[in-house]
Amino acid sequence: MTIKKITSDQLRQGMFISDLNCGWNEHPFIRSKFKVTGDETVAKILNAGIKEVYIDTEKGLDVHDAPTQSEVKRDIERDLRKIAETPVPEPRSAYEEELERAGKVKGEATALVKSIMSDVRLGRAIEIDRVQPVVQNITESILRNPGALLGLVHIKDKDDYTFLHSVSVCTLMVAFCRSRGMKGEIVREAGMGGLLHDTGKAKVPDEVLNKPGRLTDEEFAIIRKHPRDGYDILKDIPKISDIVLDITLHHHERCDGTGYPDNLKQHQITMLAQMAAVVDVYDAITADRCYHKGMTPAEGVRKLFEWSKHHFNAEHVQNFMRCVGIYPVGTLVMLESERLALVIEPHPTNMLAPKVKAFFNTRSGTRMTPEIIDLSKGFGAGGGDRILSYEQPAKWGLDLALELGS
Repeated sequence: MTIKKITSDQLRQGMFISDLNCGWNEHPFIRSKFKVTGDETVAKILNAGIKEVYIDTEKGLDVHDAPTQSEVKRDIERDLRKIAETPVPEPRSAYEEELERAGKVKGEATALVKSIMSDVRLGRAIEIDRVQPVVQNITESILRNPGALLGLVHIKDKDDYTFLHSVSVCTLMVAFCRSRGMKGEIVREAGMGGLLHDTGKAKVPDEVLNKPGRLTDEEFAIIRKHPRDGYDILKDIPKISDIVLDITLHHHERCDGTGYPDNLKQHQITMLAQMAAVVDVYDAITADRCYHKGMTPAEGVRKLFEWSKHHFNAEHVQNFMRCVGIYPVGTLVMLESERLALVIEPHPTNMLAPKVKAFFNTRSGTRMTPEIIDLSKGFGAGGGDRILSYEQPAKWGLDLALELGS
């Protein structure tokens, strides 16, 4: 099988699309693999803002000079190694020390988002004073050690996805803004924007919001109303900031003008809304749903990097990757020692050598006593290993929720 990447305007009848190369919830097709049957299919792809796709040349027509999927991946890995040379902030406390506190912060934030969504559906006003302390707790946890909470927000109950996604976006926005050296007040407001960005989904019927399958065009249109609905719900709340309103309204805008609700282009979108768009997509594509398997965190950052050519501000994507790492917290990796390990903390200067927790020996096929390894150090100093690849948990029959919480 030969998979190649082409621009969408190169599509022709008789080609077979193997991947639409966008977030699963950002295209209007029932399937992401299908044969191009006519010009109307190509037009629909272009109208959806999809600039590049992958084709299977064994099932359809070829573009002879197009790069193969393996060549695209090779080039991305080469470019990522350049980004990995930039330092990241040093954590203030150990991962193990922060993990229990981070779990409580996550639970508190999830309960708050559930309550807010319920209030909106019942026509009650949102009490903004309840939101500020929760965002402050998230900020303090990120300051102590970002790895603990960033790892835990990857654990999502499929039934509570909408609430947990808001907590994740809040957490990632706080970490992202902190890594860029922004002032405390801006960090808190950006975090509040993340926590409240999907408020408008309270107006979406449950049968559409939680539909176990591809949305119809009509249902897709309903979902796309949520940024405007959220803005309308929040704009009359006393003390609500322009930052929160901007993130709520514009987190689905794209730099090439293919986003919604206003089809803004890069120069028309504020920096924080552009950052929120990156964070929102990253969390969405790495989450499991009842009808969709999410990417690994490592795959997620690589897709963002690939898509930054058109949809996102490339500088923001690269800065986000410096924040979460080339192997983000929660990534399952294969070590040179043939052990499986979980990334638990980025290294302050080397994103290719994070701190990991090894827990499974693939040679013997058995679990081992968990061992914390700093991959930046040598043998005898708590290190002496290196990452060979990132792995799919399903391949090894692993539940990363259990590993992250242990």
